Amino acid sequence: MSTLEDLADRVERLLLRHEELKRTNALLEQQLATVAAERDNLRSRLAAARSRIDALIERLPVGEVDAHERNTTSGGGL
Repeated sequence: MSTLEDLADRVERLLLRHEELKRTNALLEQQLATVAAERDNLRSRLAAARSRIDALIERLPVGEVDAHERNTTSGGGL
């Protein structure tokens, strides 16, 4: 930094880099919000599916529920 012009050039480059990083950060924040919303939607769908499966299991006769539980806990299930 021997001259004032060199310092001014460095400051200008830093300002440009700062603006670039701000734009990149804004895009990343937007992507994060999108992915978080998708995750929340998938969690909601998973909970609904689990609820439907639990309701179906409740409708099974008792003997079939016991057999299902034995299969899933002993590794014979899905």
